[in-house]
Amino acid sequence: MSAAVRRRPVAVVGRRAATRVGAVAGLLLLLVALLLAPAAPASAHAVLVSSSPAASAVVPSAPSEVVLTFSEGVRTVPGKIRVIAPDGSRADRGEPSVQGAVITIPVDPGGARGTYLVSFRVISADSHPVPGAFTYSVGAPSPPPVDSGTDNRADPVVENAVKVAKYLGYAGLLLLVGPALVLAALWPRRLSRRGPARLAWAGLGLLTFATLAELWLQVPYTAGGGLLDVTGSGLSDMLGSAYGTAHLVRLGLLAAAAFLLRPLFAGPIGRSDGIILTILGGAAIFTWPLAGHPAASPAPAVSVLVDAVHLGSMAVWLGGLVMLVVFLLRRADERELGAILPIWSRWAALAVAALLLAGTVQGLIEVATPKALVDTTYGRLLLIKIGLFVLVLGVAAYSRALVRRRTAAQRPVTLRRLIGVELAITAVVLGVSATLVQTTPARTATTQVTGTPAGYWSTTLSSPIYSLQVELDPAERGNNSVHLYAYTKDNRPQPVKEWKATAALPSAGIEPIEIPLLPLTDNHATGEINFPAAGEWQLRFTVRTSDIDQATVTATVPIK
Repeated sequence: MSAAVRRRPVAVVGRRAATRVGAVAGLLLLLVALLLAPAAPASAHAVLVSSSPAASAVVPSAPSEVVLTFSEGVRTVPGKIRVIAPDGSRADRGEPSVQGAVITIPVDPGGARGTYLVSFRVISADSHPVPGAFTYSVGAPSPPPVDSGTDNRADPVVENAVKVAKYLGYAGLLLLVGPALVLAALWPRRLSRRGPARLAWAGLGLLTFATLAELWLQVPYTAGGGLLDVTGSGLSDMLGSAYGTAHLVRLGLLAAAAFLLRPLFAGPIGRSDGIILTILGGAAIFTWPLAGHPAASPAPAVSVLVDAVHLGSMAVWLGGLVMLVVFLLRRADERELGAILPIWSRWAALAVAALLLAGTVQGLIEVATPKALVDTTYGRLLLIKIGLFVLVLGVAAYSRALVRRRTAAQRPVTLRRLIGVELAITAVVLGVSATLVQTTPARTATTQVTGTPAGYWSTTLSSPIYSLQVELDPAERGNNSVHLYAYTKDNRPQPVKEWKATAALPSAGIEPIEIPLLPLTDNHATGEINFPAAGEWQLRFTVRTSDIDQATVTATVPIK
């Protein structure tokens, strides 16, 4: 036996050992990413659902605080929450405080009469900024002031750059998954692997670039700045969020996978290496839903799983189509295509079935109601995506029929053209998807308020020892939410020892119904009541502010 032959097994063993060492190093990078980016609490794509004072409301005297209540928990953007007085000066005093979904902004209780502007920009847990503004008036309305100190509108260049980065990430994923899958299971031994390997490396590079670009762009995207408005503190805050964690984990997984991809691109790899590569790829897929809407949906575990299945199926299907149209249908002979195409056809059918199932579940969660499907931007984009997908399925069904009739191997040019049409349409689908993930989900967009909500009722009641702001939503038959805010006579928060409330409809013979109240802060309580009938309901509130001091106030509210 020659020395060259004796050295070959040693070289192979050395290469495999180096591969495993590289994979371990990549996993270590993943662990470092996890340590550097502590997890943030999860919530959802938030929208403003109520405020105190209410949007467009006229209150008798200046409040000592403005309270914003969102649909889910939020984080503040430094310097982006402001209250502007009628004369254009700042009415807010100090930094706002955040408790989950509630932001409390301290304001000057001795403010002048007139209209005040509240502007805000916060970040929901699915990484998206939530900007907005509304007005309220003290005493009587006046011309609304202009906030010249800040602009909460998003930079359109940054917004579009984020969408482009997400599109490139999707493209890089399918260009990486397709070659890796086909080379591992369907590639003829006689054909060179150089072309698919170059395509896969390009996909890996594109995916890495897109991930880094998303990390960079997330800072100005959430803060409302330009492309270069990235500060050290902003970058640190972003990397410490769930969004930053998911992207750092993705980079670590890509680094680990790169060491196993190199031997795959050179030749067949062992079963253990294939299993490790599959696990790394599956884990990387989960970083997309964990950094977006699914992680913040009403059913996060289900949403994350179905979104990962949706994305993985897309990568397998479209990545495989790219390999077919670019390489196999051009280079493989009729005998090889006769063996490859039936297997690929079954794989594609499974991937499409998974896409349909996952997409249906995902749509039901994110849209919630048929009305939201047509009344929101998210719903309309989803309808466009579904229409394009149906068109793709029609082309794919014809391609599959050719394979079943065993004529595809003899007519590779026809099949290549059909696959080209599929890829052209799905390129548009990916663009719609990149926009969709940046759009407020329909389930929350339908709850967003711009001004006083329809049916919303608010009033301020006075007693000798306190004033009570009462908010009722939606002031209609059925379930309603009640919020009570107690203030001293000089408009400071009034600590309350005990809250009591009842509702009655004498005209219908309905005796007083007790409203269970839950104190949220010293001066804020909330409760739920079901109004069984329409009419002029009489509300009665008894507030005890000390062991001996209490007073009762009443109000009449029209329930439709």
